[in-house]
Amino acid sequence: MSVTETTTTTATHPIDHPIDGNLTVPASSGVSGVPDSAGVNNRPDEDFSFGVVPTSSRRSFWAVGFVMLGFTFFSASMSVGAKLGIGLDLGGFVAAVSIGGAILATFTGALAYVGAKTGMGVDELARHSFGRFGSFLPSFLIAFTQMGWFGVGVAMFAIPTAEILNISPWPIVLIAGGLMTASAYYGIKAIEIVSFISVPLIAGLGTYSMVTATVDGGGLTRIFANTSGMPVMVGVGLVVGSFISGGSATPNFTRFAGSAKSAVITTVIAFLLGNTLMFSFGAVGGAFTGKDDIFYVMIAQGLAIPALIVLGANIWTTNNNALYTTGLGFANMTKRPKKPLVIIAGILGTLCALWLYDNFVGWLSFLNATLPPIGTVLVADYFANRRAYHAIVEAVETGRISAADTSNTSATRAVAWPAVIAVAAGALVGWTIPVGIASLNAIVAALAVYFAGRGVVATMK
Repeated sequence: MSVTETTTTTATHPIDHPIDGNLTVPASSGVSGVPDSAGVNNRPDEDFSFGVVPTSSRRSFWAVGFVMLGFTFFSASMSVGAKLGIGLDLGGFVAAVSIGGAILATFTGALAYVGAKTGMGVDELARHSFGRFGSFLPSFLIAFTQMGWFGVGVAMFAIPTAEILNISPWPIVLIAGGLMTASAYYGIKAIEIVSFISVPLIAGLGTYSMVTATVDGGGLTRIFANTSGMPVMVGVGLVVGSFISGGSATPNFTRFAGSAKSAVITTVIAFLLGNTLMFSFGAVGGAFTGKDDIFYVMIAQGLAIPALIVLGANIWTTNNNALYTTGLGFANMTKRPKKPLVIIAGILGTLCALWLYDNFVGWLSFLNATLPPIGTVLVADYFANRRAYHAIVEAVETGRISAADTSNTSATRAVAWPAVIAVAAGALVGWTIPVGIASLNAIVAALAVYFAGRGVVATMK
């Protein structure tokens, strides 16, 4: 037994894992619902909270594409765009968004590929790369962070809406939080519906606001003429940092893609083009009005009702994805069904929304430094052990194990220390190195430490 392993009871059909021991595929139990560990049997789980999404349950290109676009259509991205518009000239803005978008698309595209090839979400991938109990670390960090951002998002909609209506924000908080929780509760199908409705609304109204600002401002060059002198690389860092933490959850959605190719295409479109569209909406309006919040940009343009629609649709499409991810993470840690956990997380996020908005953004940003290393380890472990992952997928497709619960196919180790240490090292580098882009520094450090750790483990066998 290697230093990365703790003995647990395994089942039949061992699958060799070249560094970390054996992944084991248990004989099929015939159960097609939520696993016994969740305390419920024979109850269909269309979101495959504990398993692999089989080919028969994959979604269309457009369904996954709209979900990913809805994920990246977020008001916070437009607010970052407004800051870029105020700080950069037109050439600097294009450079920052292009470079930052390419980095985001590469990172999330790799995660999308892994999610689609395996049919596994973040937490199932983590069980194989971090170990059964080691996976609690990425599950907790991602779930906790996304629940926090859910609460912040609810407040981001409720506070300005209450200002417009001249009422207390609490009624808006409760209504918005309840609706967003409901769509996350009903899973990927409900998220698709929200995205199909919201994405065209956001794109249309945002384009109208941008065109209006361009015409009224005398063209893009003139609008971007008065800047605060922000360095381009600072802008690149803002672009990357705006969504690289949320992007770490990409496999939760692309595991439903019909193929790895379609998963990568939809993800690249979302993070390179869709996210760029959000930055552009915010940048043009921000440079024209001097406002750094897209809601107030549209208010300044006399677009109060469209502003409310864009704000609500933007936040809803991202918040239901965030809460869905939270439910999956907590399900992995507790081995309980996802849906009740989504409700609990939604209630907590809603009730704490105003407090989170006022006090928690800094802490969430601190946590965000740990998420890119998690995604890095998930991708690295897949490519280092593709044969083991593909054997699990084959076992699901041939009926040897139930797609609803593949958690027992995890390696016998309880904690995979190379993965855990890699995340800690990456986060430390991301927090402390003052040069470059923090998230990229964290990714490089995590990758180096992970493979170094694998090498050490291999020599000790």
